[in-house]
Amino acid sequence: MRWLWHWVLSAVSLLIVAWLFDAIWFDSVAAAFIAALVLGFINMIIRPILQLLALPITILTLGLFALVINALLLMLTGNIVPGFHVEGFFAAFFASIVLAIVQWIVYGIFED
Repeated sequence: MRWLWHWVLSAVSLLIVAWLFDAIWFDSVAAAFIAALVLGFINMIIRPILQLLALPITILTLGLFALVINALLLMLTGNIVPGFHVEGFFAAFFASIVLAIVQWIVYGIFED
């Protein structure tokens, strides 16, 4: 039951980010829930592999390359999920930063 709550909080976080950025939008609320699910699976499966492969450049950039990986994964989610649109890398880059902050706030408010 806890995973369902996390899914809802992630979808709400994505909707807040879409509200804040004009370059990111959803065609429907259902697309936000699907995007949250897909982004969760991508972060669970693909992100650790990319972080391991990019470890040398991440160390050289003092961890800033991890933000690039987050942006690329957000763009990948936008390409996979119909109804979720991300216009370009820089929109995804700044949206992924804001998404992390929004999720931190939302989870802080609604988690035990």
